[in-house]
Amino acid sequence: MKLYLRLAWRNVLRHRRRSVIVFLAIGLTLALMMFYDGMIAGFEQAIYGNAIQVLGGNIQIHAPGYQEEASQMPLLPVENDSAVLEAARSNPEVLLASRRINTGGLASNRKGAFAVTIVGIEPELEQQVSLLAKHIIAGRYLTAADQDQVFIGKGLADAMEIQVGDRFTLTGRATHDQMRNRTMEVAGIYDVGMPDIEKRSVYMSLAEAQDLYGLNGQATEVALSLKQIGREAAVVKALKSDLNGYELTSWQTNFPELQTAISTKTGAMDIFSIIIMLVVGIGILNLLMMAVFERTREIGILGAIGLKPRQISTLFLLEGFMMGLVGVALGVMLGLLLNFWMGQVGFDYSAFSSMTSYTALISGRIYTTLGTERLLERALIVLVISLLASFFPARSAAQHEPATALHYV
Repeated sequence: MKLYLRLAWRNVLRHRRRSVIVFLAIGLTLALMMFYDGMIAGFEQAIYGNAIQVLGGNIQIHAPGYQEEASQMPLLPVENDSAVLEAARSNPEVLLASRRINTGGLASNRKGAFAVTIVGIEPELEQQVSLLAKHIIAGRYLTAADQDQVFIGKGLADAMEIQVGDRFTLTGRATHDQMRNRTMEVAGIYDVGMPDIEKRSVYMSLAEAQDLYGLNGQATEVALSLKQIGREAAVVKALKSDLNGYELTSWQTNFPELQTAISTKTGAMDIFSIIIMLVVGIGILNLLMMAVFERTREIGILGAIGLKPRQISTLFLLEGFMMGLVGVALGVMLGLLLNFWMGQVGFDYSAFSSMTSYTALISGRIYTTLGTERLLERALIVLVISLLASFFPARSAAQHEPATALHYV
């Protein structure tokens, strides 16, 4: 085998210009794939990561039985929530763990009644990562000491035609299905460019929600924000051993439309990547076919000195594999350099933030990751296509009759 490797490498270097073209084709293709993966990871963090924060965090922890009645937002207290918080915060992937209360209700004034989700939060804690707190357009964010104060989105404010300082009636379902009414004052208004989502929620301090809905010192949910989107499954698996009996769900379960959007986008790029690699494969096929025709006499000599057809075939397969291997190494190097540079510089996407409701969540620049999320898969695909492209030329070379090949001019 060592001899085959030496012969294959010598043949790869024999026509350096054509070999370099194949190396660059493979390398640039893999580098562009890595750049795309890094860019999409940056987009996911900027768009979907922000959307997940707006919608309630990466992971939610509830009391047993909550999911059976999740559509009704039951007020089931999380037992020993301090222990849950401690377990969650000990995980290195968790950026923030906070308590919440969620219940359904109506926000009403002279303009009508609007169905909303009433969310009790720990303001000072959530402000550290809250996208809403960074997009206040009027008034202020909540504080833990607020009483009869709420924080709402521009979508709801426009629908009810209210401003900071105005009051409206908030009706919510308390424990034992009792309904509680209270007149609330608007402390602040945020705008994340998603009116439909902004109309659905009214935020108040956790202490206010506990008092209003009969949950003295308790919470119905522990919400976790992670450092990076895509790590939810690993964190849920790690926490289940410490939080046996609690119900842990991620945004993929609670907001399947976001997961569908990401999967659709990834699937489309996979098809595009395969098409690109097939084009590169045709280039390898062409190069090796030319090598077969140019080295017909050499192939005849190899057969004449005793090499069997399968050994000649192996030699050409090794050439294709080596081209793929060098191309992969070059592509990884170029991809890492490109993504590292774009991860530092980033690119401004704010001009396109109005394209869809979710792109409105982009603020500032997009920064790529190193693009290693699917590197092994990409590299294996490149090597497999290189081998497949080498198969026909290898078979063609193995079928040459030594006597005929020696007389080829």
